[in-house]
Amino acid sequence: MNRIKQLFQEKTNNILNVYFTAGFPKIDDTTVILKALQDGGADLVEIGMPYSDPVADGETIQQSNQVALDNGISVKLLFEQLAGIRESGITVPVLLMGYVNPVIQFGVENFCQKCQEVGVDGLILPDMPASVYEEEYKAIFDKYGILNTFLITPQTADERIRHIDNISDGFIYMVSSASTTGAKSGISTDQEAYFARVNAMNLKNPRLIGFGISDNETFKKAASQAAGAIIGSAFIKLIGQSVDLASDIKAFVSSVKNS
Repeated sequence: MNRIKQLFQEKTNNILNVYFTAGFPKIDDTTVILKALQDGGADLVEIGMPYSDPVADGETIQQSNQVALDNGISVKLLFEQLAGIRESGITVPVLLMGYVNPVIQFGVENFCQKCQEVGVDGLILPDMPASVYEEEYKAIFDKYGILNTFLITPQTADERIRHIDNISDGFIYMVSSASTTGAKSGISTDQEAYFARVNAMNLKNPRLIGFGISDNETFKKAASQAAGAIIGSAFIKLIGQSVDLASDIKAFVSSVKNS
């Protein structure tokens, strides 16, 4: 069974998904960070594939993308870094998050095949239209057992949310607000109304809330409205300043989940 599906079958709440950018802060940190996140208790790990124009991301993740690209990271090198992670004891589900153009350049079937080979479980490609996925790529994703995760926002119509739920098989990425990524303070009443609206739809897929989750307070509040939450920018800031990645990452995950 796909590790993402297995996770959501075994655990229904307080799921923590942590995002980091491959090749940041140093080009060889990818597997070090992945292992530290697993050891610290992250339930799911989302690895960003650096791109020159990450339009959905705020300043912190944009800067990490540029550093990683300057370091020399590429999709090919990322797959080389991930080769052997499962044999080395990494059991946590892993997603790759990025933009569709590099995937198309790599070749969608080649990309999905490499994901299967190295043990990647799913993809998040925010700029890939659902119709394109359905018509052109879903059969390829299914062939290699790779789950595709779609994003919804407060502006997403109910009809589209139900359609995304219908073609998804894993979880739905519930963007907390119509903005770019980045740590924000608190969750507004408008956001709570949006969470309540989607909860009332009784979707078949669980949801994780992302954008603006940064600490135990925002994680707990988001997790009370969905199966869990996604932290990105706050974690990128931490590793960008860290002098001891393994120790600092474990402490960060613990502070988010257990404070």
